[in-house]
Amino acid sequence: MKAAVLEQLGSSPIYKDFPTPEVTKEDQLLLEVQAAAVKNLDKLRAGGTHYASYTELPTIVGIDGVGVLADGTRVYAQGVTGMLAEKAIITKNQYTIVPDRLDSFTAAALPNAVLGAAMALQVRGKIQPGQNILINGATGVTGLLAVQLAKYYGAKTVITTGRNQENLEKTKALGADFIISLKQSDEEIVEQLKKQHAETPIDLVIDYVWGKPVELLIKALKGGGLDNFTHKTRIVTVGSMAGENINLSSGVLRSSAIEILGSGFGSLSQEELQAFRKEILPEMFQLAAADKLQMGLVVDSLKNIEDLWSRQVGAGKRLVISMEE
Repeated sequence: MKAAVLEQLGSSPIYKDFPTPEVTKEDQLLLEVQAAAVKNLDKLRAGGTHYASYTELPTIVGIDGVGVLADGTRVYAQGVTGMLAEKAIITKNQYTIVPDRLDSFTAAALPNAVLGAAMALQVRGKIQPGQNILINGATGVTGLLAVQLAKYYGAKTVITTGRNQENLEKTKALGADFIISLKQSDEEIVEQLKKQHAETPIDLVIDYVWGKPVELLIKALKGGGLDNFTHKTRIVTVGSMAGENINLSSGVLRSSAIEILGSGFGSLSQEELQAFRKEILPEMFQLAAADKLQMGLVVDSLKNIEDLWSRQVGAGKRLVISMEE
């Protein structure tokens, strides 16, 4: 079979023949793969910079994808073997059925973004109808989806920040009520955040950037002393595009009602991940099938994987690989 084969950490996978995987356990199924998205996590693992980087080479890359089972059922699943291939092994009963009206490319692209948006909003952020939500760094694939889901979950006000002005403006069409550019000076950003927080007290922040933008956000949200009580705000960090570390003094947390927590695989229980696969993702698939969720895609063929691997995809779009030429 043809596959995207990684022969050396840090290099691009190569389109070549690779042995077809064989089902060796009773809880495994063979999947005829149709589409698989290329995500940052895929590239980090192949680059050798992730804690779950590949240890046995050569290997097929790709964590998850959409394909057809032997009985004709089309499903999304994570692979036991690499998913950027014509065939892959998945675990029985650990897949999500794809609705007939939803194309395989969108179905392959959605799950990672849903994990970073829906789980952050619903499971870690405990979003409630009527809340005011800030999406910090909303111009990427997951941030744009988070804007749509915040409104879907009943947010009263959605505020977005970001550096890409075109996509920041796009968030308004997706449901954002106010936008704040992160390309302004620090003073202007803090002043706008303070003004927005005063007018619509921010209940929940979903953060995709961390670093300096979060330091500015905390500065705008923090309290001011014994007689200045602050609004309770929960900050859920999902990504760190602006840096892995921030400066945070103990006094800031003691003088405010700010809560900080993260959202990712390590922060989610097995029960929550099961709910993601059986409840949340099917719901998102249905929304997308009904054209109630938008996602930008760049679709190309597996045979071009070596060139595509290092190519920059437009901001707010996900690269999806088709197994058909």
